[in-house]
Amino acid sequence: MNALHDAIAIITGAGSGIGRATALAFGAAGASLVLAGRRAQPLERTRDAVVAAGGKAVTRSVDMEDGDAAAALGRWTLEEHGRVDVLVNNAGHSTRVRSIRYVEPEDFASVFRVNVDGVYRLTQSLMEAMIARGAGTVITVASKAALDPNLLGGIAYGSAKAAEVALMRGMSNELRRHGIRACTIIPGEVNPAVLAARQSPPDEASREQMMQPEDVAAAIVLCASLPGRTLVEQIVMSPTRVRDLSAELEVAAHAGRPR
Repeated sequence: MNALHDAIAIITGAGSGIGRATALAFGAAGASLVLAGRRAQPLERTRDAVVAAGGKAVTRSVDMEDGDAAAALGRWTLEEHGRVDVLVNNAGHSTRVRSIRYVEPEDFASVFRVNVDGVYRLTQSLMEAMIARGAGTVITVASKAALDPNLLGGIAYGSAKAAEVALMRGMSNELRRHGIRACTIIPGEVNPAVLAARQSPPDEASREQMMQPEDVAAAIVLCASLPGRTLVEQIVMSPTRVRDLSAELEVAAHAGRPR
């Protein structure tokens, strides 16, 4: 039987990109989904697509920058469904100003609130229930910016994603003896709409060379669907072709510079 059939899963950032692709894949596999994100309309479109394909999904509008709201999402899901089998921490964001020379303190802190504090608070809210059942899978979508931080992702994003990797590794070392699997997906460039937020967005030809959201979703499905005896600790993913980033890096180096 498909391991995801009848599983209860939370997917954050489910309105677009990797989160939406993951929701469609999980729904097709028979999971019951709680789709979370900041904006209601994209979530509803994802839900409708899941349901149209025969899956089951509900939506919850949650700003992952609010740690209390992130924790409340976990508690609500446990109250409504009785358990959570899989958590996919996918929601995240970066700053438009990438350089450590110019990024504002509030923007830097905002990135950590979403990518680190939100992940920690939501994950923590599920831990006691997962430990009591002796099973549970937490999958966090980090970034290659954690391994090779540079101006493309920005100083705040790379630092926050490195913290995510450490959070998942520490969680795995602590809780795998209780049957809890902590998995980290570390993708390079993926072609979601968020790329439009860059100061110098890549053109269409460049986007075609990148990985697509469904590629990363396939890795997430792998981590979630393997037998409980098997833990995939990390998956590092990269586009096959390396593109020239010099022009984009030059723009990023000066974005936000005082006039």
